[in-house]
Amino acid sequence: MQQSYEVTGQAGRVLVVDDDPTVAEVVAGYLDRAGYTVDRADDGPTALIRAAAHRPDLVVLDLMLPGMDGLEVCRRMRDHGPVPVIMLTARGDEDDRILGLEVGADDYVTKPFSPRELVLRVESVLRRTRPDTGTRLLSAAGLTVDPAARRATKNGIELALTLREFDLLAFFLRNPGRAYAREDLMHQVWGWDFGDLSTVTVHVRRLRGKVEDDPARPRLIQTVWGVGYRFEPEGE
Repeated sequence: MQQSYEVTGQAGRVLVVDDDPTVAEVVAGYLDRAGYTVDRADDGPTALIRAAAHRPDLVVLDLMLPGMDGLEVCRRMRDHGPVPVIMLTARGDEDDRILGLEVGADDYVTKPFSPRELVLRVESVLRRTRPDTGTRLLSAAGLTVDPAARRATKNGIELALTLREFDLLAFFLRNPGRAYAREDLMHQVWGWDFGDLSTVTVHVRRLRGKVEDDPARPRLIQTVWGVGYRFEPEGE
């Protein structure tokens, strides 16, 4: 069955940042036809100005930009509040992808890519940012997750989580005591049927840094050797 790339929910504003005019034009065209309002920028400083003038619901951000690279643009945008980011990279180097995830990118696409696939990924990321009004509060080990407000706290202090970190923590709180392989987490948490398993490793490491008292000796998100990870509300 052919998969549609038309947006099924309310579309939003997307900022496309790429110094290749052909790529930017194609991506903007597909997003526009899918119902999104599209802003464009061809370098980092312009992207920050556009984002400040009209706060985007999501940013499609090229990693390799002249002057200020995509990693720095992502960091500076995040200084002004959370915004979902899909990183574009022309290289298949795993280090580039991991570095993008480390600074908080919610997804990445390696060039060359299918514009239809990119639109689907935009839709998927935005769908996850919408409030889940029918879901109860989740709480364990001093952690509280409010899916409706997309808010998480530890001992009453709000946690600065990316979109994918939030989804991962909520999944762990819903499923304590059970070991999950990285493939299972990739599929069940983020709906990916394929992808780089290092993505899961990076997000687990980042989440541990925010919820564990000692990330070097994690007690809540435990590694199950040969399997994957398990959330233990009572620690070891």
